[in-house]
Amino acid sequence: KKVTFGYIAGWTFVAASITDFLDGYIARKRGIVTVFGSFIDPIADKFLVVSSLIMLLALERLNVLVVIVLVLREIYITALRLLAIERGVTLPVANLAKWKTAFQMIGIPMLMPNDQPWGLPMPITGKICVYLAALISVYSAMQYSLGLVKKLKDERKKKQELKKSKKEQEQKVEEKVEEQANTSSNTDSQK
Repeated sequence: KKVTFGYIAGWTFVAASITDFLDGYIARKRGIVTVFGSFIDPIADKFLVVSSLIMLLALERLNVLVVIVLVLREIYITALRLLAIERGVTLPVANLAKWKTAFQMIGIPMLMPNDQPWGLPMPITGKICVYLAALISVYSAMQYSLGLVKKLKDERKKKQELKKSKKEQEQKVEEKVEEQANTSSNTDSQK
């Protein structure tokens, strides 16, 4: 019975992952991206993955450190994205992050049944995929961090240059006004 429920959980995870992918793909393809969808889609993804990781941890199918790394990475990247939005900077999804997601989406459902149908080593394959996802997640989190820091520095530099340019323009205007005032007073005094 436990194996049957494991397969139901695994296939439910697969179905949810596929519908999530299709939903996003169709929305982007047809140009029907909404603010609500853009907000809720990543959260739904995280709920699906994080709840599954916690379940697999409770069933002792994953190491606690791997689960901690993956869950903290999700929280960290969400915080980085919020910071980027607040600063008006985009933080596009990196290709490496897509690989991390792919390994998770393959590995998690393989661990749910904890079975080896037809001799296929699903539990060990699932673990390898999730562990690879954890390694990739650490590296991609560093990539996101460095990328955001660079973008924020570039934005700050642009703002400083714009401020400097504006100040220089104001100074030139003041000089012209002063010059015209001097010219005007000189002509008045010559009369």
